Amino acid sequence: MKIRIATREDVPYMVAMLADDKLGILREDYQIPLPKKYFDAFQKINQDPNQFLIVGVIEGEIVGTAQLSLIPYLTYQGGIRAQIEAVRVKSTYRGSGLGENLIQWMIQKARESGAHLIQLTTDKKRPEALKFYEKLGFNATHEGMKMHF
Repeated sequence: MKIRIATREDVPYMVAMLADDKLGILREDYQIPLPKKYFDAFQKINQDPNQFLIVGVIEGEIVGTAQLSLIPYLTYQGGIRAQIEAVRVKSTYRGSGLGENLIQWMIQKARESGAHLIQLTTDKKRPEALKFYEKLGFNATHEGMKMHF
């Protein structure tokens, strides 16, 4: 699998993967044509030098996607925290190691960018994802909290 920075043309394929699971189908609005809001979001992400929206490609087919955000902050002496979001592998390729490749790419990019840690959240309704991330060396050290608007 080749991993590269996503392009505008990749957006429909990425949204299709985001919508292709039991939780994603409830929150995404995947349809053809794809709603403009997804392209607007892509543009914002693409213009931010602290964002890396990536795709994994096999023989021209987009089979994975993820987003890495670099967050500068005052703690840790002005450190950089890396945040992983929206990791998805096309359903026909799940379990093949492609997700691990996406995560390893983001870990390397975070290190190269000077981040002192990398973090992610996973929904408690996805126990298989929790096991996957633990296998890759992530530890559940904090209890996360969210407030939806």
